[in-house]
Amino acid sequence: MEKMYNIHEAKTHFSELVHETEEGREILIARAGKVVAKLIPFREKPKKRNLGIFKGEIWMAEDFNASLPPDIQKFFEE
Repeated sequence: MEKMYNIHEAKTHFSELVHETEEGREILIARAGKVVAKLIPFREKPKKRNLGIFKGEIWMAEDFNASLPPDIQKFFEE
C-alpha cells in the first residue's frame, strides 16, 4: 500500500522513507495535496546475455537428430 507525505514530512523523515522503500513499499510525495513524486524500491535489471559468443566454435554432425541404429536403440528401450 502506498503512503502519502507532504514535502516537508518527506524531507524531515527522508531516511525513514528510504528504509520503507527498501522493505518494498512505495511512497507518494505531495505538494498542496497533489502528488508530485513517487519513491519506489530500486530493482536491479537482469544482466543482458551475450548471445552468439560461441558462434562458429561448436560443430554438430549433419545427422545429429537422426534416429539411432536399431542395435543401439534397443538399449534405450529396456
